[in-house]
Amino acid sequence: MLRSLDIRDMLIIDRLELAFRPGLNVLTGETGAGKSILLDSLGFVLGWRGRADLVRTGAAQGEVVAVFELPAGHPAREVLAEAGLEAGDELILRRVNSAEGRKTAWVNDRRVSGEVLRALSDTLVELHGQQDDRGLLNPRGHRQLLDAFGGLDAQLDAVRAAWRARSRAERAVAEAEARLAALRAEEDFLRHAVAEMTELSPLTGEEAELDARRRTMQAAERIREDITRAHAALGPGEGAEGRMGDALRWLEGAADRAEGRLDTPLAALSRALIELGEAVQGVEDCLEALDFDPGALEAAEERLFAIRALARKHGVLPDDLGRFAEDLQTRLAALDAGEGDLAGQRRAAETARAAFDAAAAALSEARRAAAVRLDAAMAGELAPLKMERAVFSTGIAEAEPGPEGRDAVAFTVATNPGAPAGPLNRIASGGELSRFLLALKVCLVRGASPLTLIFDEIDRGVGGATADAVGRRLAALAGSAQVLVVTHSPQVAAQGDHHWRVEKRVEGDVTLSTVTPLDAAARVDEIARMMSGDTVTDAARAAARALLSS
Repeated sequence: MLRSLDIRDMLIIDRLELAFRPGLNVLTGETGAGKSILLDSLGFVLGWRGRADLVRTGAAQGEVVAVFELPAGHPAREVLAEAGLEAGDELILRRVNSAEGRKTAWVNDRRVSGEVLRALSDTLVELHGQQDDRGLLNPRGHRQLLDAFGGLDAQLDAVRAAWRARSRAERAVAEAEARLAALRAEEDFLRHAVAEMTELSPLTGEEAELDARRRTMQAAERIREDITRAHAALGPGEGAEGRMGDALRWLEGAADRAEGRLDTPLAALSRALIELGEAVQGVEDCLEALDFDPGALEAAEERLFAIRALARKHGVLPDDLGRFAEDLQTRLAALDAGEGDLAGQRRAAETARAAFDAAAAALSEARRAAAVRLDAAMAGELAPLKMERAVFSTGIAEAEPGPEGRDAVAFTVATNPGAPAGPLNRIASGGELSRFLLALKVCLVRGASPLTLIFDEIDRGVGGATADAVGRRLAALAGSAQVLVVTHSPQVAAQGDHHWRVEKRVEGDVTLSTVTPLDAAARVDEIARMMSGDTVTDAARAAARALLSS
């Protein structure tokens, strides 16, 4: 419930404090007195997009503070929690507009964005006027209104969840089909490339190893002859090893008679023979390493050139051929398995579509039942509003499937017996539209509403008994929700639980607007003024008293 509204320096309001109460709150006043400014100011603090030039001329900034009662379980508490804001029993909205157009907002003294204010406003206030494009005149909102009347939140949530699952499944099929089509486009290349890779089977590091072996074998042909000669010169027999062995035997035979003079040469010669043996072994190892099949060089060169050519062909390094081959094999495997995977995804999509169809059908059935109840409820509400001959009908037609099902909902009316039914904005007059909207709001409100309902001159175009009927329905509606009504109708004003008069005054060269709460006597005068004009007569006061007591 809106408890208070504090406005400073907004348009022609310098300072205004309003304390609203439960029930039907009525604001009256002459045209141009500033009633719409109150709604503009309330819309401003709620984050609604409206006129930009709100700051009073000469003021540095304008400010609006709105205080709402927030009982336990109020939907605004969820919005506050999502925004990281604490929620108490009182919700204070404050918004400032500088003369330069900068807007700053606070919720319970915490800075917030305009988006947070608008999210909160959806749970706090609902504004309706004669040209209410968010309700009756906008067919896109009819389905939402029907769902709200029928209490179809659970069925609607089920349809939305099924639609999301269907969309995901169909998106997965489309992506799988696109991947498979891309793979099919390169199938010949993949199979040929994988066959090449499989036949060659290159190993990591093999190119460098083959290159080293090739250089070694090429060099071996040039150096083998010299190494063989060196081996002959160093080896046994006529080589150095054989001659040194002979020398060692001859000296050992003479050492006993040389009285120790050969000990040192013999030791040196023994060491030399050991070193020479190692040298001969090393040369033999080298000769063995250089001993290769003449065809091995040709084979090494052929494989080396094949690896390098395949790497150039695919634009990769020779050492990356193995990883490239794995990637090709993965893509080919995906191609070979693609049909099976795609078939499984198509089955999953069919299952998701069937689940959505079932949920949408259940929702459609619930909507048709709710439409029957709504039409009956509207008939019951239109009679007291002096429209007992009008027929309100909720039409449901099949539409393109979407997250809210496959139904298009449209409200049609026939205002006179035998007249053809048609859309509200074509069939109903301004006054009739107001009463249709009011009847619909009465039907939609069940129990205590968390919203403060604001009706801006919804009674325009009606008078007499019809205006009295509108006022009584507003009063009935105020039994379930706080209602604020801006009205020019004395019949509607007389039904109010609380009454304020909006007046405009001129102080010097400045025009200002004030709002005055009315006591019983002042209320009689105000309703008399609404009935008779500027000159309030005793007869008008008597008529006002009669209207208030009825």
